[in-house]
Parts: sequence; C-alpha cells; structure tokens
Amino acid sequence: MEVLVQRGQLAGAEALEAWLRAELQRGAVAVEAAALGELQAELRAWRQGDGGLPAVVALDGWLLAQREAPELRAQQRQMGQSLLQLLADLGLPLPAAAAGMAWPAAFAWAALCLEIASPELEEAYLYGWVANQISAAVRLVPLGPTQGQRLQLALAGCIAERAEALRCSDPRELWNGGIGAGLAQLQHAELYSRLFRS
Repeated sequence: MEVLVQRGQLAGAEALEAWLRAELQRGAVAVEAAALGELQAELRAWRQGDGGLPAVVALDGWLLAQREAPELRAQQRQMGQSLLQLLADLGLPLPAAAAGMAWPAAFAWAALCLEIASPELEEAYLYGWVANQISAAVRLVPLGPTQGQRLQLALAGCIAERAEALRCSDPRELWNGGIGAGLAQLQHAELYSRLFRS
C-alpha cells in the first residue's frame, strides 16, 4: 500500500476499495485464509496426540515462502510470536515444540483455543487484514476515519463471501496475483516514508 500511495495510485477511498477487493480475490491474504482450516485441523490433531505438528510446520513454512521479501517473512514470524505470547499470557500456550509459528498458524491456534471454526475463522482473518489496511490508509492516503469505517462496512459482504469460498479451497491450488506486491515488498526498505518497518 505504501508504494502505491507514494506513486499516487491510491489517492482516495474508491481506489483503496478497488485495491482491497483485488487483494481479497487474489492476494497472499486469500492464500493464507484458505490455509487456516487445515492449520486448525492439524493443530487440533496434534493437541489430541494424533500427530499433526509436521503438517503444521510444513504448511507454515510454505505460507512464509509466499512472501518474497525477507522483511515480510520476519514480520509474519514476529506477529505470530506476539500473538502466541499473548495467548500464553492468557493461559492458552502453544507447547514449546511448536514455537516459531508465523501469523497464520498462530491465528489458527488462537481460534482453536477460543473455539472459533470455519467460516468465522476465515472471516475474522480477512476482516482483521482489511481493518489493518484501512487503518494504515487513514494515515497514508489520507482517508478520514469515517470514510475508513464506511469502507470497512462496504467490504463486509465481500469479506463474508470470500471467507465462505476460501474455507472450501485448497491453498496449494490458489495463486497469488501480487507480482507488483512482491516487487513492492522488495523495495519497501527504501521508501521515503513508511508506516511499517522493513
């Protein structure tokens, strides 16, 4: 988003909405959301002593590999660790054998602990991602807070539809159409101004 704003390609609410809808359809967030059900099922099996951990580790690594820039992979790991630390502080620790999970796997563990299943699992993930992007846009575009809330509300139906579709999808059969996003990730550290660290 920061690259698009700097280039003048996200100058208002309409452009932002179009970009968010496109990302929900073919961005990395869709691939991650599609993986949540499998991650949660494998974590449940592992918690019950039926294996599962090797599959979680493999899928977690595969999802990280979808992020082209090392900075984004580090960010995904850091976000996962922060969520896992919060869960541990709340008395819902992930056993040490699974430490190091990135954001999607940590999110799946949180949802498992809180008994959130599909399609609410995928919808919450997508809703949170959109909310974070809109929050950033309020500072970057600039976009007023009320416009941001209107946009979040306008996207609620799209988010619910994508969640329903993605819960039945195999993430390995989806594609990430974010070639430009991959290039932007690699250029992020050199941006003039940015909200998020590289």
